[in-house]
Amino acid sequence: MSTNAILRAAVLISAALCLSLATGATVFGQDVGVDVGAGVFKPKNPESKRTTKPVTTGTRPANRTGTAKPVTPNVAEKVEDLLDKGNEARDARKFADAEASYKEILKLKPRDARAAYGLGNVYSDQQRWEDAEAAYRNSVAWGPTNADAYVALSVVLVQPRPDGENAKRFADAESFARKSVQIDPKKAVGWDRLGVALQARAIDNSETEHSYRRAIELDPQFAAAYAHLARSLNRTNRAAEAGPMYTKAFELAKDPATLNLIADSLQGEQAWEQSEPVLKKALELDPQNPTSLLLMGRFLLAYRRYQEAEPYLKSATEVSSRAFLPFNLLGRAYLGMDRFSDAEATYGRASAFAGAGEKKQLAGVYGFEGVGDGYLKSNQKDKAVRAYQRALELDPNNSGAAQKLAKARAN
Repeated sequence: MSTNAILRAAVLISAALCLSLATGATVFGQDVGVDVGAGVFKPKNPESKRTTKPVTTGTRPANRTGTAKPVTPNVAEKVEDLLDKGNEARDARKFADAEASYKEILKLKPRDARAAYGLGNVYSDQQRWEDAEAAYRNSVAWGPTNADAYVALSVVLVQPRPDGENAKRFADAESFARKSVQIDPKKAVGWDRLGVALQARAIDNSETEHSYRRAIELDPQFAAAYAHLARSLNRTNRAAEAGPMYTKAFELAKDPATLNLIADSLQGEQAWEQSEPVLKKALELDPQNPTSLLLMGRFLLAYRRYQEAEPYLKSATEVSSRAFLPFNLLGRAYLGMDRFSDAEATYGRASAFAGAGEKKQLAGVYGFEGVGDGYLKSNQKDKAVRAYQRALELDPNNSGAAQKLAKARAN
């Protein structure tokens, strides 16, 4: 994608695109939007304190009976070994193995801040925001001088969740970002995340702009800060200034995470078409990047290109097999294709990872209630009853599903 195209996308949104979104795409896509911060910011692994390679095999001197005993590393060595294993597994996207290694550390050494931070990273990679928040909160409680943990916690807290408590989390995100800056005022990412937290609270003022510009001053190659600054300038009606910032971000982008940020910002400004080539470039660099896959799926869902969205979202569920969002979006793709049994099964998998607010989503018209409607239209009354019942199990206050269930049973 040319830098001129990025500039045009940042400055102008065509009337035709706005019309199509207003009349079609956003009708379905309005419930699809999410700030996918996992791909925007990838926290680094906790650092191992190992200075020598661990002893994993060997024997002790023979005992009186002449039988050699296996070498058993002490607790400290085990912790460092498990930390290395967890980091390696995370880098290989073997999230279950990484999670198991970090949890094993906490069995050996409760309140280990590095293990908690590692767990937060694994959960964040999979968009398991509630789990990530809990792990990072433990990390900063047990290791209150780690600026990276405060930054990571701030990132997780700005991910909107459907439980009505976003305002409190956004305020906490700002607080933790400020703490990271206090601990390490020369860390550019801390300043950048302070700006993001302020914007999450709908604060686009001089402090927000200063935070991004300070990040750029500390690290002129920090592409994400340029993209964030561009978004802030756009939202304060300074599109002419925002355009060059998007251009600079694209020129500096060397990794999928930054490209994801640019694409997410463009989608946030309703420049959906311009986000597609950015995401294609990100996926060329990393075909299994979970955020790139989600953003591409979101783009295609917004334009009702359900069949094209399916492979991206299926891949996302394979990479993040314990996260709600990939399964939820894949279910919507199936619903859009009138593949109601696939949608029902996929929503069922999403429900295993759903929080309270997310269960209400799954119970609604873009969830089991919608599946029931589809079954009913195709004269599959028994399956419709089953879907409406599942909707009410997830949200007993769903009056629409209750009325439809009663009607389906009566007929």
